[in-house]
Amino acid sequence: MRRTLGSALLVTALVAAGLTAGQPATAVRQEPVAHFVVLAKLGTPLARTEASVRAAGGRVLTSWPQIGVVVATAPGAGFAAAVRRLPGVVAAGATRNLAELGTGPASASSTSTVDRQPMPTEPLAANQWSMRQIRADRANDISGGSRKVVVGVVDGGLDASHPDLAPNVDASRSVGCGDGVPDTSPEAWGPLHPDFGHGTAVAGIIAAARNGIGVAGVAPNVRIASVRVGDTDGFVYPEYLICGYVWAAEHGIQVTSASVYADPWMRWCDDDPDQAAAAEAMRRAIDYANRRGAVNVAALGNANWDLSYPVVDPFSPNNGEPIERLTGDDCQMVPGEVPGVVIVSAVGAQKRKARYSNYGIRDVDVTAPGGDVGQIPNTPDGNTGVLTTINNGGWFYFGGTSAAAPHVAGVVALIRSTHPRWSPTRVTAALTHQADRIPCPPDGVYDPDGTGAWLAHCQGARSGRGFFGHGLVDALDAVTR
Repeated sequence: MRRTLGSALLVTALVAAGLTAGQPATAVRQEPVAHFVVLAKLGTPLARTEASVRAAGGRVLTSWPQIGVVVATAPGAGFAAAVRRLPGVVAAGATRNLAELGTGPASASSTSTVDRQPMPTEPLAANQWSMRQIRADRANDISGGSRKVVVGVVDGGLDASHPDLAPNVDASRSVGCGDGVPDTSPEAWGPLHPDFGHGTAVAGIIAAARNGIGVAGVAPNVRIASVRVGDTDGFVYPEYLICGYVWAAEHGIQVTSASVYADPWMRWCDDDPDQAAAAEAMRRAIDYANRRGAVNVAALGNANWDLSYPVVDPFSPNNGEPIERLTGDDCQMVPGEVPGVVIVSAVGAQKRKARYSNYGIRDVDVTAPGGDVGQIPNTPDGNTGVLTTINNGGWFYFGGTSAAAPHVAGVVALIRSTHPRWSPTRVTAALTHQADRIPCPPDGVYDPDGTGAWLAHCQGARSGRGFFGHGLVDALDAVTR
């Protein structure tokens, strides 16, 4: 992979699309072209906006009237500035830093009846410390979740043939997203390539089946849909995420789990018109999914940043030459800092902050197991990672806030199974209320190896809000309260 999508310890960016979306243009596109989002006023028809796209020299790739967004291509860098002046357009911006128009290569970068029968222990369960940490093992003796609940894995595709996933994969709700255009063929929503197992790992944490094979997920009886948002180079551009959340909204997906961030900007800043337009388009899609009944869960990232304060981003844009920049309150990681999303930090086996996890008293909603090399679990093999599924029918250890977010998505799926009539707002309130508080370390100072390399300061004292939000999610409470 070109970027950090293949790294278990880095949050990555991926997404997929919607069946009721506008159809792709039939004309052959010119090369090279750049991709743009063009926004109309919410609730207005897109005919004028599409006409303005064409008038400015662009080509309509697909349209999302549900959220007032047109995805377009154009051969010139001046397209966004030109189309912003035309009728039916409130904002427009490039989604890929215009690197597509350059000649150099991109740089790498990194309701329902609940089954209440006790379930068998899986062969590898002894090494699943993360499931015991959130009491998922005890929860599953009461409920493994409802078959009516579907979790969308917003990621790089998953291996539907894996014996621990095959019983729970919902192919009818799975999709791939090419250039932001939905494709329901199994090839489009399977793994990006055989050695890329990020989405398969996320899916196993959520819902690996209790079937006497391998491991079990947090909610082993719910269904999972692959919502693949990565392209063949491993990038997750805004149009992919837009498609994925609209797809979830319109295909009965009640929970989404995103261990990804939108490329090429690690944080999207509103003082730049291109970034502002793309970020607003993505926020509209995420909000649309929420309004249609989905609880959206996302990882906060793995740079040990305190997002309550301005941070220096040396990684963006990751599809060209990165430019070190200071990012403040007008900048957001998408989807990991979007309002209304359940935002997840990570802890290790000893319930301390994972050294890599981003944090912030205004940013974290809950925390969950992600693993940390300095926190050794009491398991037969003592591995500090999270044991889960991998492509080609195997199992391996995974980590990062990429692993923490699907634990939370699994708990949300259990709450939705227990209370099928609850709104997303009420489900989220229950999740945070049921979380087990973890206080800040003494004096708020965290320096796990004593070198200062992972130094962090926790605000919130006994509440622990700065590192852990409302606390560690609790699967047993999800099925009993």
